[in-house]
Amino acid sequence: MPARNAEATLGLALESVLASQDVSLELLVVDDGSRDATRALAEGAMSRDARVRVVRGAGAGIAQALNLGVALARAELIARMDADDWCHPERLAAQVARFAADPSERLGALGTRVGVFGAAPSAGFMRFVGWQNSLVTAVEHARDLFVDAPLCHPSVMLRRSTLLAVGGYDEGDVAEDYELFLRMDRAGYTLEKLPRELLRWRRHEGQTTFTDPRFSVPSMRALKARYLAPALAASERELVVWGAGRDGRRFARALQPFGLAPRAFVDIDPKKLGRIAQGAPIVRPEQLRPETDVVVASVGVEGARELIRDHLLGIGMVEGEGFFCVA
Repeated sequence: MPARNAEATLGLALESVLASQDVSLELLVVDDGSRDATRALAEGAMSRDARVRVVRGAGAGIAQALNLGVALARAELIARMDADDWCHPERLAAQVARFAADPSERLGALGTRVGVFGAAPSAGFMRFVGWQNSLVTAVEHARDLFVDAPLCHPSVMLRRSTLLAVGGYDEGDVAEDYELFLRMDRAGYTLEKLPRELLRWRRHEGQTTFTDPRFSVPSMRALKARYLAPALAASERELVVWGAGRDGRRFARALQPFGLAPRAFVDIDPKKLGRIAQGAPIVRPEQLRPETDVVVASVGVEGARELIRDHLLGIGMVEGEGFFCVA
């Protein structure tokens, strides 16, 4: 549990974890350069409960704080939790049981469905949470991996050995959770979610998720392109981008540094058909070549992704091989 200036919320977060049922745990709080009473509150909890350990971070950000916590943790299973959220008392035991049922040890990260509390969330935020909660199986997470981060990071449990095997958290200028999920997928690990609401995710003004430039739309697009590009190149097919609007054109540009350029854009807008975008023609869906094209679908209109997916599956293309949906 990394914590920085969390005196207003830390108490509830600590209490919720320590109320966990049917599981032995160590609660490792990394005070990441707090200037308020966060450290004193955490040390007070440590004096009352031997399961709590408090360590001082360098104040260099959450990725470094997480790596410090991983290095000091003494358990094989590591659960994430933020200092302003609430953990259901059955969450940890349920996640431990799921990992115990994974003899292949290919389960990389296991989240839960989440609820929202705190400040009134926007409609857009609730759509995002609803989308995350709709993904449960490994197949569903892999399918939508390039749409956005499919797991709520504070709800996640991971094997320490797996986390170390893939190199821990990236401390660079990236969204550390999403980058880790993408890297785990590339390494052959799966992502899943328990179909229960076992974490409450606090919404508050100025939340890092919405203000940190690492989570900006351009930064996230660049991150997706970096991890999607090898799969597109490995397909040895011609790239087609479905979406000649702003989203599609911007994603096509994000792929350019990796030597990928579309042979065509697909669109259904009569005003765009027959035009040229980034040197490629804008064509109708009927002009796709399922045997030789690899399609990146990037359309911002709500509901369009599902329609495009249905069309591509209907013409025999395989998601994750012949086409990918991105956002």
